[in-house]
Amino acid sequence: MSGTRPHDFDLFVIGGGSGGVRTARIAASHGAKVGIAEGRFWGGTCVNVGCVPKKLMVNAAEYGRWAQEAAAFGWSLGEASHDWGTLVRARDLEVNRISGIYKGMLGNVGVTTFDCNARFTGPHELLAGERPISADRILIAVGGHPVRPDIPGAEHALISDDMFTLKEMPRRVLMVGGGYIGLEFASMLHGLGAEVTLAYRQSLPLRGFDHELREAAAEALAADGLTILPGETPAEITLDGEARRVRMVGGKVVEADAVFFATGRTPNTRGLGLDAAGVVAREGGAIAVDDDHATNVPHIYALGDVTDRVNLTPVATAVGHALADTLFGNRPRHASYENVPKAVFTSPPMASVGLTEDEAAARGPAEIYTARFTPLRHTVTRNTGKRALMKLVVEAGSGRLLGAHMLGEDAPEIMQGMAVAVVNGLTKAQLDATIGIHPTAAEEFVTMRVPTRRVGDGVAKAA
Repeated sequence: MSGTRPHDFDLFVIGGGSGGVRTARIAASHGAKVGIAEGRFWGGTCVNVGCVPKKLMVNAAEYGRWAQEAAAFGWSLGEASHDWGTLVRARDLEVNRISGIYKGMLGNVGVTTFDCNARFTGPHELLAGERPISADRILIAVGGHPVRPDIPGAEHALISDDMFTLKEMPRRVLMVGGGYIGLEFASMLHGLGAEVTLAYRQSLPLRGFDHELREAAAEALAADGLTILPGETPAEITLDGEARRVRMVGGKVVEADAVFFATGRTPNTRGLGLDAAGVVAREGGAIAVDDDHATNVPHIYALGDVTDRVNLTPVATAVGHALADTLFGNRPRHASYENVPKAVFTSPPMASVGLTEDEAAARGPAEIYTARFTPLRHTVTRNTGKRALMKLVVEAGSGRLLGAHMLGEDAPEIMQGMAVAVVNGLTKAQLDATIGIHPTAAEEFVTMRVPTRRVGDGVAKAA
């Protein structure tokens, strides 16, 4: 960068989560003078009250399940018990380490950091805490936060952030919500020894995922021992001593030691001073952006959960990297919102990339390949709740891979590789030409030869 700077910064980022930090770091590496403000914790939701601590707790639950299954293979481990405090200390130590790394990376490339919130006072002007600053370009990357539904007694319930401040694990839990967070927390707490009831408004969980995968997920959670209440949601929560008494909309009453709401998140736009900058937010608080991630004010950008598009950390980081390259690296480009792989870390986990069966059928003829089987390990443990589902969605005629879906152990690890195939438009014939690694579950994706059915050209029919 050269010449005089009319502003304090070439780029100022509001929000120190994954997307904001990546944008700031890459912009600075291109020579831009960058500032960034974060008033809560560096690394944002994912590092502190989301992906990272959640995955560590999922890992903890897995050890318990493996201990239970070990006897089938001849291991005698004695009576297993779990200490919540040990897990919490280990989790928080790792979270603090990673959060520190996020801030340290910024300092290493010369980004000026502000440990405070920032808000607009004009189109180019902000207050970082109480310090007035100005910037040529500004990025809004403040993420979102969980919300409680507006029902009587909602104050007696917890939200997802509260999972990571619990001093003890509740023994009876009502988890409300059929999305990623609700299913992951429900499965995780059950694996750690809690008695869990999972309620969600729709007939199946995970709206937006492939229908067959949604059915398999509900079956697997029930087989694992969770109590499932589809089509239900709380109408009122009252206290009964230390317990929560929850009346559901259908009249059923559930008693629990803790009620968690995992029913939605909203963008963190309140208090940003958007009006002072002239930035328009949609109803609900999300900020509208164009294909270049610019708001209605051309020098102000937004990305990540605050735009409410694809609310996944890797998407925010990819978009932020592309934006920094475009603005300061003389490399105009966009990160794609298509064929984004995603995973749900339940037991067993599930993962998807590309089109669902219904989405493909709406576009034209498609062939569907499916396999349901018991993984080799569970032919010994006799755990019928761990059956795997693997599915390919293929464009008829061209044979191009449109989607891949899986429920089963290691599904997220396997799907990362399958995403390369789907994103790059590989064909079913190219999968067929790939030698499988035996014995693995992953080999099913390259050995399914006969389509289960054909859809998209009228009534679905068996092949």
